[in-house]
Order: sequence, then structure tokens, then C-alpha cells
Amino acid sequence: MRLPLFILLCLTVLLSSCSQYQQVLRKDDMGKKYAFADSLYRIGKYRKGLKLMEQLVPAYRGKPQGEKLMFIYANTYYNLEDYYLSGYQFERFTQAYPQSDSVEIAAFKSAKSFYQLSPRYSLDQKDTDKGLEKLQEFINQYPNSDKRTEANTLVAELRNKLEKKEYEVAKQYLRVEDYKAAIGAFDNFITDNPGSIYRKDAFYGRFVAAYKLAINSIPVLVQERLREAKVYYNNFMKYYKDSDLAPEALENYQDIESRIEPLETEPTI
Repeated sequence: MRLPLFILLCLTVLLSSCSQYQQVLRKDDMGKKYAFADSLYRIGKYRKGLKLMEQLVPAYRGKPQGEKLMFIYANTYYNLEDYYLSGYQFERFTQAYPQSDSVEIAAFKSAKSFYQLSPRYSLDQKDTDKGLEKLQEFINQYPNSDKRTEANTLVAELRNKLEKKEYEVAKQYLRVEDYKAAIGAFDNFITDNPGSIYRKDAFYGRFVAAYKLAINSIPVLVQERLREAKVYYNNFMKYYKDSDLAPEALENYQDIESRIEPLETEPTI
């Protein structure tokens, strides 16, 4: 079976290109390697280009061509979604070429690389903290950058993730009936995150934890803890009396009142 001429031509070009790449990769001609790596980068052949760049970077460090090479080297890792290395290499670029025309975009891509490494909220958030730090550094250093709006959006996203983790930890204490720990965790959350989208739920969670702690306490502690739960109810209603959680809070509050009234009217001996 004869292959169509077009397919034969494509195969010929492909084999020729592969052969040329292998020749350049094996030889010591850094000029040819540089030109070939640049051409591969331009057409999006990042993995092939990376092998050449790994040979080129040590040879061109400190030379005029090094600036462009170091940028496309970092950006190759970024395009390959190897964000650990792109973050590191863009950071190196900003340190090595602080006067470069590309330093601002390199700083942003370095910060965004660390953002990309942030895991889901339930996992360790060390990379999230790192991403926040780097994005904030970028915003502070380039307040007039056209990337500032995007950077602020990324910061808000990472902060929300940290808030969600902290809120879920407090909620977990409530779920496992460690009510004292839940009250403390919700307290800390409310103090540390004044503008959080989880603030309403934290106020409510703190009240519920205090209510359940009271009704599950030994008799000698019940009255005092019911009073404390009433304080948390009032705090919740101060800010969220019209919220969807207010009816449930009211039910618990009415139960508190029904329990506390007999205790407060008992005659003293």
C-alpha cells in the first residue's frame, strides 16, 4: 500500500527535525544549542527545549544572552506546570537581573507559581502561606502593575482557603463534642478574621458549642454555663438577627431559658 505524498513529506520533515535535534543536543556548539532552544521555545516544544536549556544555563550565566535565556528557562518550567521550579527560577531571575524589562512579569510569575502550589484547604497550608507572602511582596513592590488586580484576587482566594481551614478545624471540635475546644477555636477565628465569609457561622458555632457544653455539664456547672451560652447568643443576634441561622439559634435560646429559670428561682439554703 502506497502512502500519500503529503504523509511522506510530513514523515520526512519529522524525521529530519528529530535527527537535527539529536545532533545539536550531543554537540558542544553552544551557539547552535541556544538558537535551537529558542526556536523550540517559540513553537511550544517545551520539553525538548528544556533539555537544551539545562546545558546552556551554566554556560551563559553572567553573559549578555543569559538574561533572555534565564527568563525563558523559568517560563518553560511554568508552561510545563512544574511550579516548584518555575517559582524558584523566576525568583533567581529577579535577583540576577533587577534592572531587566522582564523583572516585573518574572516577579509576578514567581508569586503565581507559589499560588499554584497551594493545596486544597484540608491539607497542610505551608505552600499557601508562601504564596500569600510572595503575592503580597509583588503587590507592595509593584503597586501600579497591570497585574495588581489579578494578584489581589489570588491573595483573596488564598486567604479564604486559610480561613476555611481554620473554620473547619473549629467545626470539627464541635462535631466530636469537644465543646470547650470548639468555643476557643471559634473565638480565635472571630478575632483573627473580622471580614471572613465564615464569620456568621463562627458566631453561631460558638453559641451552639456553649449551649451544648452547658446542657451536658455536671449539675453544679450548668447554671453558670447556661448564662455564658446566653451571652454568646446575644453576640450572635447582635450581628445576625436577620440571618438564616437566627430561627435555629432562637430555639436553642428558648431551651436555655426553660432550663435556667428553675435554677435561678430555686430557694437558697
